[in-house]
Amino acid sequence: STGQTEFGKYSGEFLSLGVGGRSLGMGGTGVAVANDVTAGYWNPAGLAKMNYPQISLMHEEHFGSLVNYNYAAVAIPYGTDMSFGISAIRLSIDGIPDTRDALIDKQTGQQISDPTNINWGLDYSKITEFSNTDWAFFLTFAKRQSDNFYWGANVKFIRRDIAEFGATGIGFDIGAIYMPYDNFTVGANLMDITTTLLAWDTGRNELISPTAKIGAAYALEILGGRFTPALDFDIRFENRQTASYFNLGPVSFDTRMGLEYNFKEIIAIRGGYNDVKQFTVGAGVKLPKLNIDYTFATFSDSEAETLPDTHRISLILTLEEPKFLRSSK
Repeated sequence: STGQTEFGKYSGEFLSLGVGGRSLGMGGTGVAVANDVTAGYWNPAGLAKMNYPQISLMHEEHFGSLVNYNYAAVAIPYGTDMSFGISAIRLSIDGIPDTRDALIDKQTGQQISDPTNINWGLDYSKITEFSNTDWAFFLTFAKRQSDNFYWGANVKFIRRDIAEFGATGIGFDIGAIYMPYDNFTVGANLMDITTTLLAWDTGRNELISPTAKIGAAYALEILGGRFTPALDFDIRFENRQTASYFNLGPVSFDTRMGLEYNFKEIIAIRGGYNDVKQFTVGAGVKLPKLNIDYTFATFSDSEAETLPDTHRISLILTLEEPKFLRSSK
């Protein structure tokens, strides 16, 4: 329908799948944890914690090979207390059957548009295929305001294409990180803070309502390594009702939980439970200048057993050389 503007439930859902093996292995707890190039997605404030330029890539096959999901990002420290980054996310589903021109009257062979016609049938030679592709680009700025307070912001551009229809949108996120104690971090990311408008070329406008992501993480030195439990809450205003863990009227609350054990900054093992009831496990290895992370996610409830598991692999390249080090105060 044309000329309508309405809140689109789940219209920004492709933006909530997450990026980077570390946070995804920890059940998607990134708001207080992310301190590298992936912070541009999880919490823009965390980007100010990085001291060297970084590049990240991730590939994921979601629900088997049905959904292809790719992510790439680059970020650089600037001056003594700022960082800039750019991130791109692409989600695509290809080979969707298009039966719109294949509906016929079986008696006359004529093309029809009314599926309630009692003689309807399909002319299989007229079935074509189309794709659904979603893109998002994040431009991130972050600043360390003081030793224990960081803030940041994203401008994001969204493009959605399904068959011959397309939509374009722009949105804003604002994030903050506060460390009241040495090993304790709390973070918040207010996504789509002004409400993000997706304008379809049909004349219909879809609104992505704001989401508040709140997170906390605590780092504990133990057994020769670092043990980090983390907890995130997603607060949405989309009237998700029982599709969430808990709701008060139109406001819904989802939780994510994760743990990481990092041994001497060389190897890490991770586990978590995310907002879509998936158990996640992951591992990471840090080579000179290169982090390789793998994450596996499987559904926990029996009715989802038919959905294939999700595998993700991600890389972070750090230009860890003295000439690229952030300038000190």
